Amino acid sequence: MTRKRSASAPLNAAGSPLPGEPAFLAVGKLRHPHGVHGEILMEVYTDFPERIKPNTVLYLEEPGDQVTLVKCRPHHKGLLLTFQGYTTPEEVGVLRNRILFVRRDDRPPLDEGEYYHHELLDKRVVSDDGRNLGVVTEIIETGASDVLVIRPQAGPEVLIPVNDTFIQDIDLDAGEIIVHLIPGMIQEEP
Repeated sequence: MTRKRSASAPLNAAGSPLPGEPAFLAVGKLRHPHGVHGEILMEVYTDFPERIKPNTVLYLEEPGDQVTLVKCRPHHKGLLLTFQGYTTPEEVGVLRNRILFVRRDDRPPLDEGEYYHHELLDKRVVSDDGRNLGVVTEIIETGASDVLVIRPQAGPEVLIPVNDTFIQDIDLDAGEIIVHLIPGMIQEEP
């Protein structure tokens, strides 16, 4: 997602993510073994599959479970992965349907004005004329541009496309997104 970056999301003094900032980010879901040498197909969730390289440590959803990647290659719309210690389809099959994660601090940096979706969730949304619209509860990915789903304190959700016409500023430090509204975007009270 791209937008002008006002500030980056810092770590707290202990180096831990700030509240609401995930410690791990999902990169894909393991599907089924492939072939006879311990490969497994991964459905890709990440926009950065290039970060999945040999010797990368990946984490499974149960705390403490991790695997080290030995080999990775593209296969149709996914990736075929080989992990250290898994050499047969039966061994790697126990990982079927598990989600793979990378550490948050291992994620690639984004260009200026780009944001990870989780950075925008729970941010307060204010119109450029000062109206408090609510908080971002979801981001819908469409073909044209992402759409912020904003939950107000009362009334129906507000949908704001993420583009320069509507998003005026994103300030992660202040926890605020300033948007420009056009007639019909929000339901006015009678």
